[in-house]
Amino acid sequence: MEQYIVTGMSCAACQARVEKAVNGVPGVTSCSVSLLTNSMGVEGNATSKDIIQAVENAGYGASLKGAKTNQQDRMAAEEDALIDRETPKLKRRLSLSVIFLCILMYVSMGHNMAGFPVPSFLEHNHLGLALVQMCLAIIVMMINGKFFTSGYRSLWMRSPNMDTLVALGSTASFGWSLYVLFEMTCMITNGASNMDLMPLYHNELYFESAAMIPCLITIGKMLEAKSKGRTTDALKSLMKLAPKTAVILKDGVETEVGIDEVGIGDVFIVKAGENIPVDGIVLEGNGAVNESALTGESIPVDKTEGDKVSAATTNQSGYLKCQATRIGEDTTLSQIIHMVSDAAATKAPIARIADTVSGYFVPFVIGVALITIFGWLIAGQTMSFALARGISVLVISCPCALGLATPVAIMVGNGLGAKNGILFKTSEALENAGKVQIVALDKTGTITSGEPVVTDIYPLEEEENDFLKLAYSLEIKS
Repeated sequence: MEQYIVTGMSCAACQARVEKAVNGVPGVTSCSVSLLTNSMGVEGNATSKDIIQAVENAGYGASLKGAKTNQQDRMAAEEDALIDRETPKLKRRLSLSVIFLCILMYVSMGHNMAGFPVPSFLEHNHLGLALVQMCLAIIVMMINGKFFTSGYRSLWMRSPNMDTLVALGSTASFGWSLYVLFEMTCMITNGASNMDLMPLYHNELYFESAAMIPCLITIGKMLEAKSKGRTTDALKSLMKLAPKTAVILKDGVETEVGIDEVGIGDVFIVKAGENIPVDGIVLEGNGAVNESALTGESIPVDKTEGDKVSAATTNQSGYLKCQATRIGEDTTLSQIIHMVSDAAATKAPIARIADTVSGYFVPFVIGVALITIFGWLIAGQTMSFALARGISVLVISCPCALGLATPVAIMVGNGLGAKNGILFKTSEALENAGKVQIVALDKTGTITSGEPVVTDIYPLEEEENDFLKLAYSLEIKS
């Protein structure tokens, strides 16, 4: 499976659009896109150039994952791809939006409903107040411009997403309010008094709704981004385990080199307290190696001549002289990282159902909103009344969680499993594990709490208290 990093996705509909585009490339046998990790796994014999072109034609960006030449750069690139950059951006966006939205709500609701004071030149100046509201709404909409660019771009490409619903709802509110504002200016031109403008100002303007819609959805987006950032922590912690340097033996001299300079057959040294840089076999010495990072087993494993050692495990005591047998992508740690990453990129059967629904969901909601508007107009209601109901349908029907709930659960399951030495080859295997009712373990299967405890003491010669004193005196400096 070849993996790619996909940019520009904002919801489950985007994910479905990318999958559809890539599945249409000749030579692609299967494609699964993860909105959670912004990654895509592709199987088949299609070239990466054709796949990237298909993603770009769909309106998104793509690059081959792990295209770096050496292991350190590749690991750094993959870890960099998992960094949560969205949450800080959304926090700044939300903070700015809330500032201007509060001022807008003060002018539109606070002044009109609670009688809060405004500058004297705006007192009973309904046209002036409407212009202030319009300017504040424009500022909030510009701060959240990503909703509009993403929403209308996807609508133009006939693949509307959740952002389209937000953009349409906010634009409809703003557009109708702008129409009412022009109507107010025409009334003034025709000699209408300020009192004549009052009904239009109080009942027909929706500038605060145009600003409130993107602001509220940004809160949801920020919470989603936060949950996405947390669920990839397990994968990031695995990547951080990868050693950066190794001490190799060259002409009898110990030399510290970068991990990418270690070759198969090289002899490397691991002293007490150091991490084992690559997979290898012990040539000389002995030591107690903590392999909990890979196996979950908390008890250090004694290693002597002829035993195998794995990268990212720690030699807690002793001196080991080893020969490298597997390096780079072939090490056990790299394979575990790839397995966890692949499992995150694959889809569980239940996730495919959600993706199928999301592909038709947005067009269906737009259709329902239009039916709602025309239905109320036919029933004899005013345009503003009908429009308010149609906008409500658009805004309420923005469940971006539809495309995130299942992937988040899968990523958390895979991450926690990897931390505890349990690996799932695919998301389907993880889903099936949830249906297991009976587990059979053979004689080597061991279930432990992860920490050894003393259950009983049976001294041979000493009294129990004397035995404990001796044990304590030996272990006090440990």
